[in-house]
Amino acid sequence: MAELKAELKKVGVLTSGGDAPGMNAAIRSVVRSCIFYGIEPVAIYEGYKGLIDNDLKVMNARSVANIINQGGTFLKSARCQEFRTPEGRAAAYENARAAGLDGLVVIGGDGSFTGAMLLEKEHGLPCIGVPGTIDNDIFGTDYTIGYDTALNTVVEAIDKIRDTATSHNRLFLIEVMGRDAGFIALNAGIAAGAEEILIPEDQKPIDQLMSSLESSGRAGKTSSIVVVSEGDKSGGVFELSRAVEENFPAYEVKVTVLGHIQRGGKPSCYDRVLASRLGVASVEALRDGVSGVMVGVRDQKIVHTPLKEAISKHNAIDSHLLKVADIVTV
Repeated sequence: MAELKAELKKVGVLTSGGDAPGMNAAIRSVVRSCIFYGIEPVAIYEGYKGLIDNDLKVMNARSVANIINQGGTFLKSARCQEFRTPEGRAAAYENARAAGLDGLVVIGGDGSFTGAMLLEKEHGLPCIGVPGTIDNDIFGTDYTIGYDTALNTVVEAIDKIRDTATSHNRLFLIEVMGRDAGFIALNAGIAAGAEEILIPEDQKPIDQLMSSLESSGRAGKTSSIVVVSEGDKSGGVFELSRAVEENFPAYEVKVTVLGHIQRGGKPSCYDRVLASRLGVASVEALRDGVSGVMVGVRDQKIVHTPLKEAISKHNAIDSHLLKVADIVTV
């Protein structure tokens, strides 16, 4: 085992916020990294709620066997209003201190990182964030854990829907996740050959969509796929459906909301490797005396981003991808 650089005897790990494929791989990586470096890993169940309820368990290498290929999070996740209060965070810290935790790894999104930042600021418990969310909207990393799997799930679903659209000459409006970010819609839309892609970052007026559909009709297209991010400002897929039916009575319009199917399933190879890398990086950061940061990957290299920046900033949509989407949907 490698020699400790910092006095770390116990490190806790929890998952918080929405589940994402690859979270289990990240937990496994944190646990086994701790064991490799002679640190006792402690699992915290149901996120910050588990820290308040003292639902903690010491892990070993076998505790995380056969989970790298499983979706969701076996530690579970739960909303915890109590942790949003100073009193709740104080109770959580007291339990962490009583358990002998020298650091905490938090796997989740910006809400989870806000909790970690406050816990460290108010009580001095060193915290490291690991980005786990399918939306890919966390600043400080090229990709978040779960994003690649969600993309593949969406593309597979759209491919199947296109079979029906083509067979029946229908127009399908498909809503995908992304309340504030259009990464899933844009990339999946390009990959699945969507005729139009609507995302929050590139707001298109409804009349532009109508014009696009009219052009498609003149070009001889008898079926169409329109991918809509749930955060698109046009009024949502059902409002869009009504508008299309009013303007094109001959179209048979169908709406599909993919919903939470996008968050489940076995993680892709990419997500498993990414989660493994970030899990190791989180423990190594704590060993190096680093805290209050999120570990991420930029240009295939591990980087640290202050939690405050990871929370307050957001990844930007690639403008070249927007251009690609416009060109290939002609």
